[in-house]
Amino acid sequence: MTVGLSLESIQSHGIVGAGGAGFPTYQKLSGKADVVILNAAECEPLLHKDKELLVRFGPEIILGLLRVAAHLGATRAVIAIKEKHGALIEELKLSSAGSQTGGLLESCPLEIFPLGDFYPAGDEFVTVFEVTGQVIPPGGLPLDVGCVVVNVETVLNIALDQPVTHKYLSVAGDVPRPVTVHAPVGLSFGDLLRGTGVDPKQVGHVLVGGVMMGHLMESFSEVVTRTTGALLCFPKGHSAPGRYATPDPIKARIGRSACDQCSFCTEMCPRYLLGHPIEPHRAMRALGFQELGESQLLGNAFCCECNLCSLYACPEDLFPMNACRDDKPRIRAAGIEHPLKGNSQLKPHSMRDFRRIPVSSLIKKLGLSDFENAGPLVDVDWTPDLLRVPLKMHIGVAAEAIVKPGAQVARGDVIARPPADQLGVPIHAPCNASVHAVGTSIELHPLY
Repeated sequence: MTVGLSLESIQSHGIVGAGGAGFPTYQKLSGKADVVILNAAECEPLLHKDKELLVRFGPEIILGLLRVAAHLGATRAVIAIKEKHGALIEELKLSSAGSQTGGLLESCPLEIFPLGDFYPAGDEFVTVFEVTGQVIPPGGLPLDVGCVVVNVETVLNIALDQPVTHKYLSVAGDVPRPVTVHAPVGLSFGDLLRGTGVDPKQVGHVLVGGVMMGHLMESFSEVVTRTTGALLCFPKGHSAPGRYATPDPIKARIGRSACDQCSFCTEMCPRYLLGHPIEPHRAMRALGFQELGESQLLGNAFCCECNLCSLYACPEDLFPMNACRDDKPRIRAAGIEHPLKGNSQLKPHSMRDFRRIPVSSLIKKLGLSDFENAGPLVDVDWTPDLLRVPLKMHIGVAAEAIVKPGAQVARGDVIARPPADQLGVPIHAPCNASVHAVGTSIELHPLY
């Protein structure tokens, strides 16, 4: 059993954050921290990937978390998971008690922190506050309060200590059977759906990543990357993908004419409730008053884009999140910062506990109640004719191909590397294959 942690190995295996933008993990773990939190909140409706991974790989994930904690010099290792998963929590307690951890538990005891079933419990600012009671400063990082937050799948990849060639993800929504699968990087969404029993021709719309923070799929030729977390299928005419289909200029035009400044978007904003100086209603006000100075909009730079304001809080179904997001480049261009940026003395709103939005309410509001809310992990024998592995899949520089058309590669072989001394990780072949073409992606023909 390997107890120590090698950042060189993490980098060479291509491990990045599997639950968000994909920040390279070797860089994230390069410092020290007092608390390491495994974020198993999985607060997006209909997603079950992290829960399923803990069910199947509980001991491996626990060992991986303890190795991360030991490497960072942490005194607390915490699994933050929804309290509603009571049976799984008991299994994790048994797994930790029976795990062969090489003495890691003695130096850093494992804790399981039960989270409420609200959205967005998995936002790392919210998770850190729930677990530690500390507010991360506006514009800051968990490390500013001595914490590192890691994703379940990321820690599993660390524990398995092998090249990342596949991605776990959920297929849910309007499908015959919602599932969690382990798909090769570069697999087209069309092949992914067919492999899980879904006929793409019968699918009206697909949201990639989640109904709250995802994006609308443009083509079934899009592919699985190291950060793809879910495909949610919807029938034609469903309101959830329809919200994403509205063009940004139209969203702004509607907001300019219809916002009544009720401020519900601000009152329910998770970051506002943590004490951050973000007020989405000001972003909406600015849509109608173009001369409003950047100094009045600085707090919008702290928007986490959870979309709760747009998809739940607004009684008129407007788009405050988009208004905040659109303000960010304007604020950066002005070169000024909010005076409270980095302030570590902020306190949460006194009404925070009473304004948390239950996921059950979110499901009703979004029209998801008719979809089966499950996602068991199933094994699929993938047999695609083509894999297209992108050279740019996450935060950091794009990798550069080191293979040429006609070459043959084996699963796990490095096929692309980032430039020397640049933030990035190598890319590996998902299967035995021949290289068909090289461009912004490496096209592979699998060999069976």
